[in-house]
Amino acid sequence: MATAGGGGSVAYLGCRDLLCLLSFCVLLAASISGDTGVIHVVEKEEDLQWVLTDGPNPPYVVLLEGTLFTRKVMEKLKARTSRIAGLAVSLAKPSPASGFSPSVQCPNDGFGVYSNSYGPEFAHCREIQWNHLGNGLAYEDFSFPIFLLEDENETNVIKQCYRDHNLSQNGSAPAFPLCAMQLFSHMHAVISTVTCMRRSSIQSTFSINPEIVCDPLSDYNVWSMLKPINVSGTLEPDDRVVVAATQLDSRSFFWNVAPGAESAVASFVTQLAAAEALHKAPDVTTLPRNVMFVFFQGETFDYIGSSRMVYDMEKGKFPVQLENIDSFVELRQVALRNSLKLWMHTDPMSQKNESVRNQVEHLLTTLEKSGAGIPAIILQRPNQSQPLPPSSLQRFLRARNISGVVLTDHATIFHNRYYQSVYDTAENVNVSYPEWQSPEEDLHFVTDTAKTLADVATVLGRTLYQLAGGSNFSDTIQADPQTVTRLLYGFLVRANNSWFQSILRQDLRSYLGDGPLQHYIAVSSPTNTTYVVQCALANLTGKVTNLTREQCQDPSKVPNENKDLYEYTWVQGPLNSNETERLPQCVRSTARLARALSPAFELGQWGSTEYSTWTESRWKDISARIFLIASKELEFVTLTVGFGVLIFSLVVTYCINAKADVLFIAPREPGAVSF
Repeated sequence: MATAGGGGSVAYLGCRDLLCLLSFCVLLAASISGDTGVIHVVEKEEDLQWVLTDGPNPPYVVLLEGTLFTRKVMEKLKARTSRIAGLAVSLAKPSPASGFSPSVQCPNDGFGVYSNSYGPEFAHCREIQWNHLGNGLAYEDFSFPIFLLEDENETNVIKQCYRDHNLSQNGSAPAFPLCAMQLFSHMHAVISTVTCMRRSSIQSTFSINPEIVCDPLSDYNVWSMLKPINVSGTLEPDDRVVVAATQLDSRSFFWNVAPGAESAVASFVTQLAAAEALHKAPDVTTLPRNVMFVFFQGETFDYIGSSRMVYDMEKGKFPVQLENIDSFVELRQVALRNSLKLWMHTDPMSQKNESVRNQVEHLLTTLEKSGAGIPAIILQRPNQSQPLPPSSLQRFLRARNISGVVLTDHATIFHNRYYQSVYDTAENVNVSYPEWQSPEEDLHFVTDTAKTLADVATVLGRTLYQLAGGSNFSDTIQADPQTVTRLLYGFLVRANNSWFQSILRQDLRSYLGDGPLQHYIAVSSPTNTTYVVQCALANLTGKVTNLTREQCQDPSKVPNENKDLYEYTWVQGPLNSNETERLPQCVRSTARLARALSPAFELGQWGSTEYSTWTESRWKDISARIFLIASKELEFVTLTVGFGVLIFSLVVTYCINAKADVLFIAPREPGAVSF
């Protein structure tokens, strides 16, 4: 989020600062000196007439009510770009009842497992348009800047300026001066990823001070093992691993505004709670199979995180190899169950192999058995011929036939009406708190959503336990609703809370703001979400050791400690009994980071159709300001008078200079005086 010149906070449009190889997202940079126009408030669709045709003072900066930010309205504005200098969208409160999703109806189309050669009947979402409310606005190109106004006070200031100066009377043109707005959002990159990466590469090669114009979207995946493994090598081929996966990131139409409550947060919070519950089982160290928890970054942008992990596994750059994977369980959008049902999606194509079909059947049976003891959840199987929804599992199936399942709250189309939008917030997943409570009380208040997600986490934990070969303590595995509610509060409501502060390193405490975390992948990594999830995973699954700070930062000097097996983190720790200072401690866990950068950039294949090629443009300033402007006639008169004064000054200066010997006579030298 950028700060405007007038004190306003604005967030910038997603598609204009993100470049993709795909033709529907082409970057057109805004004016380097800013885009200026007369403000016109559009509160109903009829108000567009003034902007598009009737208004006598174009171009206009349109202040658009959030409920009107639709494809229909945007297409009208796009058709008359000569009259539009920019757009400021006010956040709709409450969220649009009909839903709003600027994503496409077939997310990550072309980068999943289905294609013309594998399941052609399922390719391009021919059978199910998963995100049926998607209008695709985030993938369109607009030649004018689009800002989001999140603060209602800022919106009111602009509207008041409009009412004072721009409001027409009886359809007549308003009198000058008029209230105008200037939007600064010039992007350095151009056309496509291929072009901007080529220009950046040339700059880096031949310039001492290269000016990079765009950067690949990148971050880190978070992963951990139930039982520690040596990360300096790879597992033996007969070592078997059960993978539990989910995604970390989300997006919206606007840059770095990605609350992702249902599309990401609910799922990775559930997996964190399941990891905690599973680690508490008494016999986890003796289970015949290991369990790997993975939190993928960049999945919103054509599976950046999962495709990179598959690539690293194939190249032997990751401790776990594809052949080590025994089964794969993934969480995707699980917070909006409109009944007790939790749906188990599988891939019909891989099950044409009898061995895989038997393994998938065992996986589904295990899930149903695990859910039998949870009255609030009923595990359901969709139509067997139905394809997988958008999921990380699809990237693994592109490389190898494995038994996998994706758990969701929807049988077919998404229940999430705000998929990848600014409205996918805590309210969307029914997370709310009594008004009279303090922030600390909210942190520990167990919401109904926390209880339902804890049930899902319990099912997941018990399933993973049984898939890993456990049988004795399955019924004792129980996710803690208190853990779930603290995680939901921290990620969706207020990141700067006492629990998040206690689990983070001291140098990361500035990452926690008073609002929710945003889950956009970005280019400066790791992002806030990545760090917090890693620290939360370490806190929930690791152990507090008695190592000193120096020993924690360099455990190689400590007997019986091994950095190849464990990750050591010196955290701030809880408050002391007087609540005056924190008690720092060393946490030992298997929670680690793995690079989430598309293989396309490592291979130099910027035009790849196999891997994600998303990049983000660089910029110098994103800001906005409002001010009064005079009429064109007054500006012309002012210019004419100024030019006349200039000519007159030049003439006077010339005349004075020509007569300088007369006008400026040097005084005579005083004569010598004799006595």
